[in-house]
Amino acid sequence: MSTTHLTAGFLPLLDSVLLVLAREKGFAEAEGLDLTLVRETSWANIRDRAALGHFDVAQMLAPMPLAASLNLTPLATEMIAPVVCGLGNNAITVSTELWTAMADHGAPQDLAAGPSGAALARVVASSQRKLRFGVVHQTSSHNYELRYWLAASGIRPDRDIEIVVLPPSLLPDALGGGGLDGYCVGEPWNSIGVASKGAHMVTTKAAIWQSSPDKVIGMRASWAEQNPELVASIIRASYRTGQWCADPANLVETAQIMAGAAYLDASPEIVARALSGQFDIGAGEIQHVPDFFIAHASAANFPWKSHALWYYSQMVRWGEVAYRASDAAIAAACFRPDLYRAALAPLGANVPILDSKTDGTHATTYEIAGTAGPLVMGADRFFDGQSFDPAALERYITDQTPN
Repeated sequence: MSTTHLTAGFLPLLDSVLLVLAREKGFAEAEGLDLTLVRETSWANIRDRAALGHFDVAQMLAPMPLAASLNLTPLATEMIAPVVCGLGNNAITVSTELWTAMADHGAPQDLAAGPSGAALARVVASSQRKLRFGVVHQTSSHNYELRYWLAASGIRPDRDIEIVVLPPSLLPDALGGGGLDGYCVGEPWNSIGVASKGAHMVTTKAAIWQSSPDKVIGMRASWAEQNPELVASIIRASYRTGQWCADPANLVETAQIMAGAAYLDASPEIVARALSGQFDIGAGEIQHVPDFFIAHASAANFPWKSHALWYYSQMVRWGEVAYRASDAAIAAACFRPDLYRAALAPLGANVPILDSKTDGTHATTYEIAGTAGPLVMGADRFFDGQSFDPAALERYITDQTPN
């Protein structure tokens, strides 16, 4: 079988799993793709090398195609995302010193976002200095979910607390060296901070916003238009990879592959924490975190336009861009459910028939219409009880907590 060579950029994070296993388990080859993976050190490198055409496709931060398409990047170019790399996978981790102060102010051991945020607010109010938190990139889900959590907890980002950008792999060392008080990052870097720097996890992305996206497989829109069959092959390989990864019987093998030196370069035990949701959150305290990372269930790989619009709302909220209906349309167009649906039609896969949905409106599992019958979706609550309706985007932005 002849294959077409593709180069894909990725960062050493658990949710590079779709690209890694597509190569390692043969799902890419089965779709006629000879997939070469290039490990990068920062999201800025991923952003710029994708824009320059060094990568055909890349693991990207979910808001990154939006930022590139809205001319918010140094090498602005229209980008699209036809696949989501899964739901969840982030956490917020703090130093031993900050955790001790938060615990003294009532922070719980159960990772609940509301009580943890309230405890941090009390610490911030009494602190003699401004605390500093790290995120992996400005236009990242990490930055927006950290800011959302802080603001809903009564902490004003940038005024009450400093937020800086560092590559994921440098965050544990920055915390251990005293340069940071906390950070928001994907696995395995929370668990590595706990294991090597005495850090403590205080809440998770799944607790802040249930069933929410984090990374995507992105590409230049011009490349996608010129190579529609390759895009469809990437989508199908990703779908089959997600199915395989979601099978609990494959957890150990997934952890072993992802732990390899070419990928996460971490112990399989640490990698397995995010896959199983069984975490040492600090000082030997074990917590089970349901749905910490969802590889495939709940339409986890489907690129909802409404999710793109939520990220756009945060770009507006935090002053990166002024609201314009035309920009909202550009943002929504970056996520491509039409390509996802068309690529999977030959497989008879059951995928959502709609392009958008509300979030924050379901406290338990619920069903939506799929192309082959009902689809079960996971709870999608925001921890502060708010909801997001993409049909009321401008009002949602207006009603956001003032920063």
